[in-house]
Amino acid sequence: MNKDSKIAILGAGNIGMAIAHGLIQSGLYDYSQIILTRRHSKKIGHLQELGFNARADNCSAVKEAGIILIAVEPQNMNELLEEIRQEIRAKQLVISVVTGVEIKDIARFLGEEVSIVRAMPNTAISIRQSMTCLSVANADNGALKKAEDIFRSVGQTEVIDEVNMTAATALAACGIAFFLRAVRAASQGGIEIGFNADKALRIAAQTAKGAASLLLENEQHPEFEIDKVTTPRGVTISGLNQMEHAGFSSAMITGIVTSWTKASKLYKEE
Repeated sequence: MNKDSKIAILGAGNIGMAIAHGLIQSGLYDYSQIILTRRHSKKIGHLQELGFNARADNCSAVKEAGIILIAVEPQNMNELLEEIRQEIRAKQLVISVVTGVEIKDIARFLGEEVSIVRAMPNTAISIRQSMTCLSVANADNGALKKAEDIFRSVGQTEVIDEVNMTAATALAACGIAFFLRAVRAASQGGIEIGFNADKALRIAAQTAKGAASLLLENEQHPEFEIDKVTTPRGVTISGLNQMEHAGFSSAMITGIVTSWTKASKLYKEE
């Protein structure tokens, strides 16, 4: 098989595996075209049982693939780049989903001639529903298009300036957890007013999905859709006002800003 048709995911943790599963579902890659690496050998056997080409050797994975997707923890980034730098070829595309590590940081190890794209997906990529933000600096349009093709097969993409990649981490990547917590809270409210736990969660989750779909398909501001269900002295507006009094919007905003602040400090250049 041609090396250019393979993708190596270095760091098959939660986000790395989510990407792998999403790519399989998309049909863009099959199991034989995805190479996964893990530092802990105990977990490699499980990945192999799933059908993936899994191993502990990052260098051999880099040699066999045309696209290198790096998904390690920020504190392990420099060690990994030092390990693979001699195996990287100029024609390869390197995609990093590592929080806080800038393209110039990666190029310092791999060289300016290597095309590098930063990507920030979220775990919904495993079901092809990710919001993935992309940015480039030293890569040409062909490299960006290749990255867009990959991530569009597993959700939606948005090309942004690299300076906003940490913000993308907080809003899109961390945001999955924030919205999940909102759904959980809604389901708990549903339990308190009479639904059993399973029904409350299903109703809350589908309602959240419908709300998001309204915004994406109608391309309207949330308040436009809210106005449709709020009437004078009505039930909905009374609930909304109580949530605002309790700090609902403020808590969400503060959470996003807090995650952004923390994400900006995760990677420390050695």
